[in-house]
Amino acid sequence: MKYIYFGTPDFAADVLQELINADMPPVAVVTNPDRPSGRKKIITPPAVKKLVGQSIPVLQPEELDQSFAQQLESFDADVFVLAAYGKILPKWVVEMPQKGMVGVHPSLLPKYRGATPIQSVIMAGEKETGTSLFVIDEEVDHGPILNQEKLLIEDTDTYTSLSEKLAKLSGQLLIKTLPEYIKEEIAPHVQDHDQATLTNKFQTEDAEVDLEKDDPITIWRKVRALNPEPGAYAFKDGKRMKILEAELKDDQLILKKIQFAGEKPKEIDEKI
Repeated sequence: MKYIYFGTPDFAADVLQELINADMPPVAVVTNPDRPSGRKKIITPPAVKKLVGQSIPVLQPEELDQSFAQQLESFDADVFVLAAYGKILPKWVVEMPQKGMVGVHPSLLPKYRGATPIQSVIMAGEKETGTSLFVIDEEVDHGPILNQEKLLIEDTDTYTSLSEKLAKLSGQLLIKTLPEYIKEEIAPHVQDHDQATLTNKFQTEDAEVDLEKDDPITIWRKVRALNPEPGAYAFKDGKRMKILEAELKDDQLILKKIQFAGEKPKEIDEKI
């Protein structure tokens, strides 16, 4: 089985790590070009490129053009796998391999389609989530399902911890499912589109909380969901305060770690 892996951020790298650990590396990876990062704008490779180093061919197209198409075709892959690549793919890419493209989406589709499934399940107070493998079609997270796996959400889970768990789960599910799909031992089934929900990207203003007016549970969920970026924040004594950690005890919010603009993070124990 030969596959090309499309992915860019930490989540995609964590998924790929599971496949590599299981001796199922891709024949190539496609990831975004190196970009300026941090305050000093240092040119930095994406997480997937850092992971594979020189061991696997890396394609970083600025444009998905004819030259890129020829590169893809040269690997003669059976299937493509996509996990958080970061670009909208044209139809010709999705349909190039015989088995099309398998998408990894960290939610129980058709629920929480779109850009922010992990943050959104935390903010909604869900008790469980999961990961879905599906055959990509022309609509967002819309294609038929190959396999799914559920995961309980802990009260202590943040975006970071839940993302890491779901990436590991997704990689393990790919290890099991990809060979079965290639051998046609499983068949994809259509999603129940009537049950679909859609998530959107969060803007900076979505991260603001009002410590006096907002419900403690809502604030607590937002702190966990938007950790580390963009990070929930409030204004205290006229100063912007980022809430890095918080707890909920007996329906009361307790701030555990904060950071005022221009200052270092500070651990506290303040009931709101």
